[in-house]
Amino acid sequence: MSPSTDLSAEFATAQQRVRMLQQQPQAFAHPVDPMVPVECIETHISWVLLAGDFAYKFKKPLQLDFLDFSTRALRHAACEEELRINRRTAPGLYLGVVGLVSDAAKDAPATLRVVPWQGAPPGAEPAVWMRRFAQAALLATALDEQRVSPAQIDQLARHVAQFHAAAAVAAGANSWGSAAAVQAPVDDCLAALHTPVAGALPGQEPLLAQVTSWCQHEGQALAPTFEARRAAGWVRECHGDLHLANIALIDGEAQLFDALEFSPALRWIDCVADIAFAVMDLAAHGRADLAWRFLNRWLEHTGDYAGLAVLRYYGCYRALVRARVAALRMDPTGDGSGSGHAAQTVEGYLELAAGFAGQRPARWSTPCPATLWLAHGFSGAGKSTHALALACQRGMVRMRADVERKRLFGLAPDAASDGIPGGIYTAEATLRTHQRLAQVAREVLAAGYSVIVDATLLDRDARALFLELAAAAQVPCHILSFEAPLPVLRERVRQRALAGGGASEADVAVLDAQWARAHPLQPHEEAITLHVDTTVPVDWDRLLSH
Repeated sequence: MSPSTDLSAEFATAQQRVRMLQQQPQAFAHPVDPMVPVECIETHISWVLLAGDFAYKFKKPLQLDFLDFSTRALRHAACEEELRINRRTAPGLYLGVVGLVSDAAKDAPATLRVVPWQGAPPGAEPAVWMRRFAQAALLATALDEQRVSPAQIDQLARHVAQFHAAAAVAAGANSWGSAAAVQAPVDDCLAALHTPVAGALPGQEPLLAQVTSWCQHEGQALAPTFEARRAAGWVRECHGDLHLANIALIDGEAQLFDALEFSPALRWIDCVADIAFAVMDLAAHGRADLAWRFLNRWLEHTGDYAGLAVLRYYGCYRALVRARVAALRMDPTGDGSGSGHAAQTVEGYLELAAGFAGQRPARWSTPCPATLWLAHGFSGAGKSTHALALACQRGMVRMRADVERKRLFGLAPDAASDGIPGGIYTAEATLRTHQRLAQVAREVLAAGYSVIVDATLLDRDARALFLELAAAAQVPCHILSFEAPLPVLRERVRQRALAGGGASEADVAVLDAQWARAHPLQPHEEAITLHVDTTVPVDWDRLLSH
């Protein structure tokens, strides 16, 4: 990215100093092996030097339509802001702000020193000081090398949900998160893609036109929803750039870094816009199953099922953002060839954007019309495990009665309920839980997603509530009856109770009571039921084909 004309001299000076710093390992206040080159990673707006166990991020002297780093004062302010917003999620990585000082000597090359900013003299160039980690720790790299476990995705979802819960909520006096603020960057992306696509990928122009039309129509249709979510407090100071290359697996756990410091408007966004980047990027890496797992786990922690109404729009936008970034690397000559990998990347993200927009069968789009699935069975039958596996494999939203019951009482999914006066397992609490599940299922279906209700549903009246819901919503309904012999159920429940920490608190006494009171499935229910033996591996493709 070239500097503007009036900043060319300052840009050249800053670039020269960074290159000189690579040649002066003694400039750092910590040991740097002189036999190991100081590496420089260059982005569009920064130079990042990797020296020993640390990294130093310098802002380029630039003035662009979306940022202003034209003066040292502005670059220093941006460094301090980057430190503040990233310490929310990765305090162990972001160590402080330092200054690069040049000690000029007569008839000798300048000597550089890196010093704490508080003691830096005027003219020092600011940089963010970070703890270095291996590039192999990036989630994007780990995913490509098949080193990411479902448990790590679960931890990532929990971490992001906790971050969003603690994030500052946008005040009503500003326009962040308004319908106009949401649609403006989408329009900018589409406009920026028009010329490179027309020049290097003319065959993709019809697809870009379809996505553009969908974004304009969907943006207008969702305008009241954007405003309602802003009023409900879902617009917060988020990360803003939550793709997989900005997530690192350190000591086995995910940490978010490199949040957007230069644009408050791109950071103060709907929480769903934030997670949509990770969801989209997981799908882009060929792991739609993990995208659905991350989404389902985040929804469990936040309860923001209403946000599914805007997820496709934001997912489409995030794919367009990555297409726009890739387009910057394409051949600008317009000879139709593009520049190899960059052109393929643009095409891939355009296809994914179209998938979110429902214009193409894609790795993300729901494979079938919205359907209601009821996961029925006794405690210990494996409902939660198998329902989540099916949801991730087929692209569905799973809701757990155990989680929603606790939410009604202000409890986290894995919190114990023994401190609640009267308990949370009364008949009234169960009725409220089923009503909550039905309400949320109705919202999820209305947003166009299939949903699996994970509950025992051993009472015929409870099942009738959801059968009536499906009929009213005019969607298909199926029952998945998860089954195992009573001795197996008892042993599973015992083992689960010993392990602790899960959402379910059912013990053997609860299981025995369920067994005694359960209402068998009626003929009209059997007609829509698939019986699932959980004592053997479940082949969902074979089972659902019947």
